[in-house]
Amino acid sequence: MEDFPTENEGAFYSKAEHYWKEVPPTVDGMLGGYGSISSIDINGSKKFLQKFLGEGKGKTRPGCALDCGAGIGRITKRLLLPLFRTVDLVDVTHEFLDKARSYLGEEGKRVENYFCCGLQDFQPQPERYDVIWIQWVIGHLTDDHLVEFLRRCRGALRPDGLIVVKDNVAYEGVVPDEVDSSVCRDLQILHRLVARAGLVIVHEEQQQNFPEEIYQVHTLALR
Repeated sequence: MEDFPTENEGAFYSKAEHYWKEVPPTVDGMLGGYGSISSIDINGSKKFLQKFLGEGKGKTRPGCALDCGAGIGRITKRLLLPLFRTVDLVDVTHEFLDKARSYLGEEGKRVENYFCCGLQDFQPQPERYDVIWIQWVIGHLTDDHLVEFLRRCRGALRPDGLIVVKDNVAYEGVVPDEVDSSVCRDLQILHRLVARAGLVIVHEEQQQNFPEEIYQVHTLALR
């Protein structure tokens, strides 16, 4: 991994798991104290996703979605359940998934699976999903694990399905975060990893109206 911390891979993952176990299971906790940006984030994601959804030829159908690094289900509740018939959640932190069951309320009945697993180990069911949503979590994967995970996601898509990656983008290179044991990659590196996974970027946007002091956030639609 380019400029990757020299500590071993196992420590990289275990430190992140420990960090998230100490985070409160709230929207503010999920967003690192920036709970106020949640509505801006969801609205931007909805406009992005609706470019692709529909029932016609080449359109992504609103059947089943997967929320990766789902936490308590913030994205599932406000973006995916309103647009899809069923949703699955995957997250490494058991306490977050427990909270999701109550946080999602009545609509949570349309969640079919809660998978407690790190994405480096997660094996999505082949040809199950119309959309796989991966937000603010790829920094917790090494380059090789990210490529392998994206390949597995590609195999988990239904016809005309879509993988969406929405994440922080560094200005240049790879910026490690020692606090939550993650990295932030620049766009060029991210594009290269996507290509290694055999995926094509069909659309890309920068999220607007976020606070200036945080990283730029880009959304990529992949097939």
